[in-house]
Amino acid sequence: METVPGPVRTPEEEITRLVETYQLSLLRLCYAYLHDQTLAEDAVQETFLKAYRGLSQFRGDASEKAWLSSIAVNCCRDLCRTGWFRHTDRYITPDMLPEPSEQPTLYDNSLTVEVMRLPLRLREAVLLYYFEDMTTYEIADTLRVSQQAVSSRLNRARKLLRKALGDAFEGGERE
Repeated sequence: METVPGPVRTPEEEITRLVETYQLSLLRLCYAYLHDQTLAEDAVQETFLKAYRGLSQFRGDASEKAWLSSIAVNCCRDLCRTGWFRHTDRYITPDMLPEPSEQPTLYDNSLTVEVMRLPLRLREAVLLYYFEDMTTYEIADTLRVSQQAVSSRLNRARKLLRKALGDAFEGGERE
C-alpha cells in the first residue's frame, strides 16, 4: 500500500502550524526554566525563529516536539549564561504561576514549589517527563544526554521530592 504524502506547505505555513501546535507547551517549559514570563516569551519567540531558519535541516529523526523543546532548552540556557540573569532573583512561588482551571490543593502547591527547587538538571527531566509528557528517549534527545542519564535524573528527583514532601508524595510513576 502506498502512503500519500500530506499537503506541501510553505515554510511560513509550516512554522505557523508549529506555533499553533506547540507555543503554549514551550511557553510553560521556558517559564519553568527561567522563572520569568517576559524572558520565557522571548525564549519561545527565539525558539520559533531558530526553528524557521532550521526548518530545511529538520530530518524528522526526533518528533517535532522534541526538536522544538531542544531548541527552547538551548535558548533558555543561553539566556541563563548572561551576566545580569545570574544576579536576578528568579525564585517563583505558586501564586506567580498562571491560574489553573480548577483550584489546586495544598499538595499541588507544595509539589510545584519542590519541583522548582530541584537542581536544574533534575528539574529539566521532571518538567519534560511529567509536564510535557515526553518519553525518556525524547528527553535524552532534547537534552543531548543518554536515556540512562535521564532515568537517573528522574530517580534522583523522585527521591528528593519524597524526602521534601514526606508521605504526601505518591511516587509519580507513569505507565
